[in-house]
Amino acid sequence: MGKIRADLKTAMRAKDTVRLTVLRALISETNNAAKTSSPIQTDLQLLSLIRKRTAASREAGEQFAAADRADLKEKEDAQVAVLEEYAGQVETMDVAEIEAIVAQQIAALKDTDKKVEVGAVLKALFAPGGALDGKPAERAVVARIAKEGVKSV
Repeated sequence: MGKIRADLKTAMRAKDTVRLTVLRALISETNNAAKTSSPIQTDLQLLSLIRKRTAASREAGEQFAAADRADLKEKEDAQVAVLEEYAGQVETMDVAEIEAIVAQQIAALKDTDKKVEVGAVLKALFAPGGALDGKPAERAVVARIAKEGVKSV
């Protein structure tokens, strides 16, 4: 979050309106989330917010294209580029590493003669003290890998 605030100052000095708009929106949404029961505290939560904003901008761009408003579509496309730049800076776990951890968890569940289900795998992985507790692993990626792993069982 500190980088976003520093980049905001840089964008102000450079008069980079697109970057300025995107960064102000991210800071605003982060501040608003701080007032709710689920504030944005980790890089993964920030990444989730960035991806949500990216999807919204893409959808808006498609709607502007359908309405034959190329000027507004270009503006949304520029915002998507800035958002993707920030999304790429968030470090997450490697997919191969996640696959190995999920495979170990599935094997551990098989050994205990428990029914191997996606929910049980995810619960065990993300539980306090679990293999992925506190690690920079995206839940959606882990869930997809767990589904594939459970199917092959």
